[in-house]
Amino acid sequence: QVQLVESGGGLVQAGGPLRLSCVASGRTFSRLGMGWFRQAPGKEREFVAAISWSGGNTRYSDSVKGRFTISRDNDKNTVYLQMDSLEPADTAVYYCASSIYPTAAGGQKTYNYWGRGTQVTVSS
Repeated sequence: QVQLVESGGGLVQAGGPLRLSCVASGRTFSRLGMGWFRQAPGKEREFVAAISWSGGNTRYSDSVKGRFTISRDNDKNTVYLQMDSLEPADTAVYYCASSIYPTAAGGQKTYNYWGRGTQVTVSS
């Protein structure tokens, strides 16, 4: 089993940066792809970014490409989401998830463990 705990959320002004962290428990972390998803009020949860087990491959949604960067440190069992040039539309609860595959998968159905989320609010 994998347990995931997100941190780093908060209130930030538009244009500012924020970095989210997700610490995972369990020995299999370094063999699994990881992803970040978000859910805004009244909307369905959507894919944000994913990274392969080695960090060598990443994938982003069109809405965050060029502004967000996903990375991981397998020695620390941690995956990060660096968010730059934040926009009010980025306001959401952000979730970390671990994939059933070692690749950077985009589909939610390929993720079987989820954190409880961290709130990100971007003010205009």
